[in-house]
This record gives sequence, structure tokens and C-alpha cells, in this order.
Amino acid sequence: MIRPINKDISLLSQKSAPATEKDLPVLMDLVETLNANSDRCVGMAADMIGVNKRIIVIRVEQQLALSMINPVIVKRARPYDTEEGCLSLEGVRPAKRYDYIEVEYLDYNFKKHRDSFTGFTAQVIQHEVDHCEGIVI
Repeated sequence: MIRPINKDISLLSQKSAPATEKDLPVLMDLVETLNANSDRCVGMAADMIGVNKRIIVIRVEQQLALSMINPVIVKRARPYDTEEGCLSLEGVRPAKRYDYIEVEYLDYNFKKHRDSFTGFTAQVIQHEVDHCEGIVI
């Protein structure tokens, strides 16, 4: 189900709870909502649809979405400063990001992964993990 975008800063500022298999319908809603907003969005966290769970989805290519349940960035390298926008917020804001990250997460089958990402994909993941941490850029 496509859900409305949450713009409530007090909700976006709360740290998300770990997700469980019972939260898989949230993941499906998040993917559908990202797809519905693909013209203006490349990643979403569950708090952006009003659900306080550690679930993110990002678009890694034109049409593929990568889902991450309970993502944790375990390594960062090569910091840089940038500006980012967010569907939940107006305008753009400064952000410090890393060009290289390693992330531990569960996929939609709850299989554990540890993958590395660089460049724009790494930046998007960092933005969405900030959502899980209650960090509003």
C-alpha cells in the first residue's frame, strides 16, 4: 500500500526500534511508496511513512530497490561535505557523509549480509540510516 509521507519532525526525531519478521508488511509498503515517488526520491526509511522501525529501501539502479532490515553502518572512510534533500523536509541541508561504508543488515528473508558501498549509493544509505537513528538533517 502506498502511504503518505510523514513530515512530523517529532516523529522523525525518534530512534527506530528493531524490525522483526512481523514487520514485513511495512517493508512492502515502503517499497511501494518509494516506487510511487521514484521521480523525486531514491531512498526511504520506515519513519518516512510513519512507522518507527529500522527498515530502509534504496534504489540502486533505475528500477531495482535494495531492502535493508536493521541496518548498521560498521565502517566508514573518506569523509566529505554535501547537501541533501528529503521528502519529509523542505529544502536542502548540509550533511557530512563518507564515500565508503560497510553495512550489516538483514534482507527480506532475514538473512544476514555485510556489504560495502561507495559514492552516491553510500550517501543514500547513510541518509536513510540517519532516519533510523532519529537524526534529521
